[in-house]
Amino acid sequence: MRASLIQIAVNEDESVDSRRHRVAALVREQAGADLVVLPELWTTGAFAFEEFGREAEPLEGPTYETMAKAASDAGVWLHAGSIPERDPQGPLYNTSLIFSPSGELAAAYRKIHRFGFDKGEAVLMGAGRDLVTVRLPGTTLGVATCYDLRFPELFRGLVAAGAETVVIPAGWPERRRAHWTLLAQARAVENQAFVLACGTAGTHAGVPQAGHSIVVDPWGEVLAEAGADEEILGVDFDPAKVAATREQFPALKDRVLGLEPPRNRS
Repeated sequence: MRASLIQIAVNEDESVDSRRHRVAALVREQAGADLVVLPELWTTGAFAFEEFGREAEPLEGPTYETMAKAASDAGVWLHAGSIPERDPQGPLYNTSLIFSPSGELAAAYRKIHRFGFDKGEAVLMGAGRDLVTVRLPGTTLGVATCYDLRFPELFRGLVAAGAETVVIPAGWPERRRAHWTLLAQARAVENQAFVLACGTAGTHAGVPQAGHSIVVDPWGEVLAEAGADEEILGVDFDPAKVAATREQFPALKDRVLGLEPPRNRS
């Protein structure tokens, strides 16, 4: 499979609408890839808390429409990162959108673990409840978002639901970049899965972003890593390596704890 991780620079001097259309053009340029991945909250910036309410949109809002068309035009599976979703029946959510090559919505994932320690996202957005997997030709995606990376039990649940490749859009800060790399490799190794983690560049509300999007194989080997600036990180990987790794070193079969059936929405 060929994946393209688009590490978008999010800066205050670019309007949300301008960025939305610029990113759609970048997605269209990835025609020929199998999977394209965008970062977390790239319309607003993950730390631009004051913008969440102003720029929140319904699930099938302008970002949905623009990204659905871009996926269809490029003929790619598109993890369109996440948006601040306004649920008419409840709070805001940090919601990821995954589109098929025909532009149909294949899945939506509301971020379960909210960052902020009783401020920011943790109080402005509601928490999702459901694990989400998506079947692609050749692999099953597990979906997580940014701060979720710190909670290994979520990834165990995704593996139990069939995930072989985990996609993690993020708005991870530069000051904790070492954690980003370490945790991406740890989640890959302990779950014997590919990890595709797509971050942002630029500065969100005064918080410099880590960039350094990364692709890790089931043995923890880094297949590709971006720098700090806006970049398209392209990588080829073989999904069959997951089954081969799990057969060669069947550690997952020795799990004892946490084997109750997970709540899953495929």
